[in-house]
Amino acid sequence: MIIDQNENLTIITQENASVIELVKKIETLYPKFKNNNLIINLNTIKPISLEQIIEFLRLSNQHRAAKHSFVIVNEGINTDKTPEEIVIVPTLQEAKDIIEMEEMERDLGF
Repeated sequence: MIIDQNENLTIITQENASVIELVKKIETLYPKFKNNNLIINLNTIKPISLEQIIEFLRLSNQHRAAKHSFVIVNEGINTDKTPEEIVIVPTLQEAKDIIEMEEMERDLGF
């Protein structure tokens, strides 16, 4: 797991751990970046299953409830089959764009 933090954004890139191990590591280290927007880069996992994505559901819901963005990056997942509570985009740039839009919405009180 590679963690890249700057300002209010943390990008976590999966290396060789399984998705379940990655979720457990993120939950363990969560206090370290709980006040940042999170991008989970899973582009090293191809193909990725719906079950693997759902492992992030609880963490995503918790983070979004605290008024922070949580975005997963993976270009191999069919987003039509994923839960609406999880934001998934194919590229890192799109993830950053989503976070920027969500921050504007929060600033405007949406």
